[in-house]
Amino acid sequence: MSHVRRIPNGRWEARYRGSDARERSKRFSTKREAVQFLERIGTDQQRGEWRDPGHARIRLDDWVKEWWATTVNLRPSSRARDDCYLRNHVLPVFGTTALGRITQLDVRAWVADLAASGRAPATVHKAYQTLSKVLRAAVDGGLIAQSPCRSVQLPKIETEEMRFLTPTDIARLAASMTDRYEAMVVFDAYCGLRLGELAGLRRGRVDLIRRQVRVIETAVEVQGAVLFNAPKTRAGNRTVPIPPSVADRLADHLESFSQTGPDGLVFPGPDGGALRANGFRARHWGPAVRAAGLQPLRPHDLRHTAVALWIAAGASPKQIATWAGHTSVAVVLDRYGHLLPGHDDDVLARLDALAMSPPPTTVDPLGPVPHENSAGFSRGAGRPSRRVKESHPL
Repeated sequence: MSHVRRIPNGRWEARYRGSDARERSKRFSTKREAVQFLERIGTDQQRGEWRDPGHARIRLDDWVKEWWATTVNLRPSSRARDDCYLRNHVLPVFGTTALGRITQLDVRAWVADLAASGRAPATVHKAYQTLSKVLRAAVDGGLIAQSPCRSVQLPKIETEEMRFLTPTDIARLAASMTDRYEAMVVFDAYCGLRLGELAGLRRGRVDLIRRQVRVIETAVEVQGAVLFNAPKTRAGNRTVPIPPSVADRLADHLESFSQTGPDGLVFPGPDGGALRANGFRARHWGPAVRAAGLQPLRPHDLRHTAVALWIAAGASPKQIATWAGHTSVAVVLDRYGHLLPGHDDDVLARLDALAMSPPPTTVDPLGPVPHENSAGFSRGAGRPSRRVKESHPL
């Protein structure tokens, strides 16, 4: 049972039993405040929303340690990414703060400070999402009643314009690349693999007879080590066709630069080990892009180029979604729909034909039907309405 009593120093003490049957108390300056507090506690308990206030006093950095220890099914690369945002952006601000003392206004101010400090909008979004994930877990664990990460306005992320290379651009970029990665540029520009998928591709998954490659593994560098994982989604596990001329160049590459054996890497690093994305960009990609006069250009733009070439070659959205490893055709239409040849013109031409040639109206041989009365006869017409389809003799 809850009750309010006055203590010797003149303050008022509200005592109650929590859902765990332990008795707790809190002191207030007035009796009214104490009574209102007990009313809120009673309402929360009835709704099943009561939380032990002691849990809310746990510091965020302590909770993060427990959260890490109980988080499963998280890819190593995702774990490293979340840890980076926590260490660099979240814990320096909220690490020593109790979970229950982090307010929505605190989070809003933190987001505003990140944006004002020049952080990229995407970085602000990722940092906020990481904090939100940690605090949602605290809600699920019964430590706090609700997360302060709600209704927080984030900076707008401007969509980056995709680059599409022409076949001439592809040839010029490949010629500017070192011999070891010349074939990789051509292969990716026509087959559309992600950089991690290129780094994880093995000889046993390249079928030059059928001219296709199976994508079932990616290679990602995490804290200095290269880890091999399955693709993030089921759609990422796929088979991609190879144009004949590209297959010929890939065959030459396999003879000269790839590791041997079915498990050998098709595109290994310069030292013979796995290809590391950061080193490849700095030592090979950047110089080749500048030499070809194509900057700014990212390795991922070769993937966009492949999709654009598939569309130009007449591939259907379903084929493109399968080859690119997208989860649905809707993703393809949303990102690349503007490239579908003649789509807008065809629609506009059909609309114009409808507007210029309206269908003829149907002529009623009996003339317009007058308004009917309740008996089924038209007023003043002297003939049955068409509701009376036939007459029967008495």
